[in-house]
Amino acid sequence: MTKKEHTRKISALKYVLPAALLLAAVLLAAYIAYARSFASPVPEPLTQEQADSFAAAMAERYPEHILSALPYPVIPAELDLHCGAAIMIDAASGSVLYEKNADEVIPPASMTKLVVMYVVLQEIAKGNISLSDIVPLPPESWAVNAPPLSSLMFLGQGETVTLDELLLGLAVASGNDAAVAVAHYVSGSVEAFCARMNEEMHKLGLQHTRFVEPSGYSEHNLTTPREFAAFAKVYIERYPQALEKYHSARSIAYPQPHNLAPWADPEKNRPVVQYNTNKALDNIPGCDGLKTGFIYESAYNLAYTVKRGDTRFIAVIMQGEGTGSAEGNYYRVLNSQTLTDWGYATFATRAADDIAPHAVPVFGGTEQALCLVPAYNRALTVPALIPDKTPEQAAQSVQVETRIDAPVTAPVAAGTAYGARVYSLNGVTLEEIPLVADRSVAAGSFAKRLIDTVIQAQYE
Repeated sequence: MTKKEHTRKISALKYVLPAALLLAAVLLAAYIAYARSFASPVPEPLTQEQADSFAAAMAERYPEHILSALPYPVIPAELDLHCGAAIMIDAASGSVLYEKNADEVIPPASMTKLVVMYVVLQEIAKGNISLSDIVPLPPESWAVNAPPLSSLMFLGQGETVTLDELLLGLAVASGNDAAVAVAHYVSGSVEAFCARMNEEMHKLGLQHTRFVEPSGYSEHNLTTPREFAAFAKVYIERYPQALEKYHSARSIAYPQPHNLAPWADPEKNRPVVQYNTNKALDNIPGCDGLKTGFIYESAYNLAYTVKRGDTRFIAVIMQGEGTGSAEGNYYRVLNSQTLTDWGYATFATRAADDIAPHAVPVFGGTEQALCLVPAYNRALTVPALIPDKTPEQAAQSVQVETRIDAPVTAPVAAGTAYGARVYSLNGVTLEEIPLVADRSVAAGSFAKRLIDTVIQAQYE
């Protein structure tokens, strides 16, 4: 190599070396910035396709159920109930607190009318009908044409009655005549209306609850305590106004002068006053519904609900003991008192938390971050686990911990759990709500996976 060539080489190095160092510095800075981005992950907003995929994954992995067992072990209560079957649930969480022969198939009797009201309130919510509608009264709905021993609102030919009044007649007087009038008005016939009732029960996943007529008179109407409690939970959630407006009403007086047929003499057709058959309303503090039922094939049934503070229970008692309505009502009240006293002495409801999405990095993927979201979020039924504290006080003492598992590595399937929201009390885990990936993330390129592997080691 000549001196001149050597000089040119040295001169070139003066430019190449700084350029190389600058490039290395840029690459290092880029690497550091890229590595730091994992410390503060910012997921991209979900596309509609990703949202749909997540919803499908959740429906498969975590199907929704109206009722469920308590998420922690308990010793089943032994209560002295005078009935063949019963169940009590927490209305907020859907947890089953107590059950006795809860899957026995039994005619609901006049509790059937709650399903009638549910269908009517659906139609009102859709705007198809309204409470102020004047409902025509076909002959089948006249009290004089009702089967023997029917509970009646005492509808008559030519009377003017609103849908609102009929709903009150269903809830308080348990009018079989009102049920027939409503069925004809909503669906055109009793048969078509019963088909609608059965369709709605099928939508709720109730396999044993079926109806052949809307009043509850037939022993071929069937349900179970568990399924009817599940229905009552949905009914109250969707139409809470029905409790105060109809099911808490103590009496009804019908017909009023404005209801009478044009030819009727008001002096000879004075209102018949009837009182709510649900005696739990006046004997169980906090009771604000729902409905009794009786036919010989089912004996004395009662679906009722009680709210005290932040805790609402729903109970269904079927095949209640009693000879005659007075004794039947006595045992209805006694059973409901026993269940309610035990329930509030043992459990309280803790409202569901507002759980924010938790952003986490994704290593080696086509996306660099995703959100962990709760697989479900519901109220928690809290047991009285702390000595000398009421269930309500125990509910305020629940401890909450958010646990995130090891760093997330692609590929990721939407709905996969990578952590949990853990609720505990007095050293006992009450529930773990899985925190799941809100999207699927495919594996990235070989180069990205290689680089991310180096960075991921810092997070382990």
